[in-house]
Amino acid sequence: MNKHHDIGNIQFEGGFFEVTVDSIARRFELKTVSTLLHQASEAERKTFEVSPSGYGIHWPLLDEDISIDALLGIVS
Repeated sequence: MNKHHDIGNIQFEGGFFEVTVDSIARRFELKTVSTLLHQASEAERKTFEVSPSGYGIHWPLLDEDISIDALLGIVS
């Protein structure tokens, strides 16, 4: 199966969400990405799963999903 996106290096710093998508480092203001993630604890933010297909990221403790395509639409 081909990956839709190559997702890596997921981090939270201050009020920002950082992720590498298709070898490009990106940085997003967290409150514009997800209210749940913005208000979440560090432990909740660090507990995530990247979908094997590369379509998105899931935070099971928050029941929050972010589509990479939607995320990239925020900055375009």
